[in-house]
Amino acid sequence: MARPGPRAGERLILALETSCDETAAALVSRNGAILANVVSSQADLHAQYGGVVPEVASRRHLELVTPVIREALHDAGAQLEHVQRVAVTQGPGLIGALLVGLSAAKALAWALRLPLIPVDHLHGHVASLFLKPDPVEPPFLCLLASGGHTLLLDVQDRSGFRILGTTLDDAAGEAFDKGARLLGLGYPGGAAIDRLAKEGDPEAYDFPVARVPGLDFSFSGLKTALLYKVRELDAAELERRRADFAASYQRAIVRALVERSTAAAGQIGADRIAVVGGVAANSELRSSLPGAALAPLELCTDNAAMIASAARFVEEIPFARYLGLDAYASTAA
Repeated sequence: MARPGPRAGERLILALETSCDETAAALVSRNGAILANVVSSQADLHAQYGGVVPEVASRRHLELVTPVIREALHDAGAQLEHVQRVAVTQGPGLIGALLVGLSAAKALAWALRLPLIPVDHLHGHVASLFLKPDPVEPPFLCLLASGGHTLLLDVQDRSGFRILGTTLDDAAGEAFDKGARLLGLGYPGGAAIDRLAKEGDPEAYDFPVARVPGLDFSFSGLKTALLYKVRELDAAELERRRADFAASYQRAIVRALVERSTAAAGQIGADRIAVVGGVAANSELRSSLPGAALAPLELCTDNAAMIASAARFVEEIPFARYLGLDAYASTAA
């Protein structure tokens, strides 16, 4: 999609995201307009392993980080002189992958004598809702569902959130990937299950939805139930029933996400539910929450525009004071 270049005198945020297997760079204005959003996915590289290999991801980020920055500048019609702030994902994520982006961001900020803004990856997903052309105004209840995280968040303003619930084991996206592997659909699994589920009967199998205390999630029992069902069948029968398995398995995951989100919204008195993260691209989830504010499809998976968006509401670190800044792999719930 063609985007307008920077206006005369306009100063931009250059953001980097390398928390997992996407190498991303973006240029976003201070008012939330996206001028460029470049994402280089490593999905094909990791597909042969059935999942992300951290060391492989880190090495690929090293190869891609400079090209994606150049491409973002080109797409925005901008030069480094237009950049006013540099932002980067500090965590959570794969530590080696994060360090590639953080090192590149520190080097850029240092060379340009600019401030650096470290951003929490989860805040970035929420902040994908704050970008133009249709920014969402807090307060709202936010479901963040991705390959590594499943969280219910109370978002009262744009500077952060309060965690209401999380997963006790697998994340929703991880459950999709593991289910796809059991069904022989390859990696990444979420999109593959979504496509196949359209051909199946979601009522064919009654997979369990874990009922855990509070507003937390649990998907490990669902994965185990699918495993046992698959083991009962020979190859030919599995092939015949694969679409029904995909549809029923997806229905169970979506039901858990929708029920918990609705309960959380009622508990905090939220008038609106928002959905972000890679699983927000799932067609059944999107149709099951018709009144929800949904992250645009291009901003559901990891990207740097969301990091730039969050950076607008995070305190910056002045020039040179960020050289000792480190990444973090996980965030305590």
